Amino acid sequence: MKRDTAPRQARVERKTQETGVALHLNVDGTGAAKVQTTIPFFDHMLTAWSKHGLMDLTVEAHGDTEVDLHHTVEDVGIVLGRAFREAMADKRGIIRYGTAVVPMDETLVAASVDISGRPFLVFNVPAVQRMRISNFDLDLLEEFFRAFAFNAEVTLHVNLHYGKNLHHITEAVFKAVGRALADATRVNPRTEGLLPTTKGTL
Repeated sequence: MKRDTAPRQARVERKTQETGVALHLNVDGTGAAKVQTTIPFFDHMLTAWSKHGLMDLTVEAHGDTEVDLHHTVEDVGIVLGRAFREAMADKRGIIRYGTAVVPMDETLVAASVDISGRPFLVFNVPAVQRMRISNFDLDLLEEFFRAFAFNAEVTLHVNLHYGKNLHHITEAVFKAVGRALADATRVNPRTEGLLPTTKGTL
């Protein structure tokens, strides 16, 4: 059974009393992005994720950012994770595992992902704790990736080997996760039509 050659994509919307998010994801894209979350730094990071993950991404989000950025950032992670899970519904033939190590000037970040159906996050990036770029609280990075991993039902490990510049560290994190996902979602022609597991299900 060969995988359908149609692009693996999904559109998901989520509305609460705090936020509204509409997102379209094409896993088999080229890295085209149109991101509008009302948080410029976050837009920049999601665009980098899309570009290096070779996934087309459209995001329109708004929220109670006058209170805090937390709700908007976390909810975008939730919706992105749900869209990824929906787009990857047929996991047959995928590589399943992906790892990327991304250098950015003085910074080195590694990300590893398993499209396992078992959500888990290890986020070992202590340099960003209690730090901020512009009005963006970098503690929100872990919240975003936790929301993504648990809603995408993937295991995700992110490790900062070293780095000093907070922008470099943050951007390398998004690029590394994007590239690891690009690797994990590839279809292996040797196993096309087969699930990459001994359990019979993912």
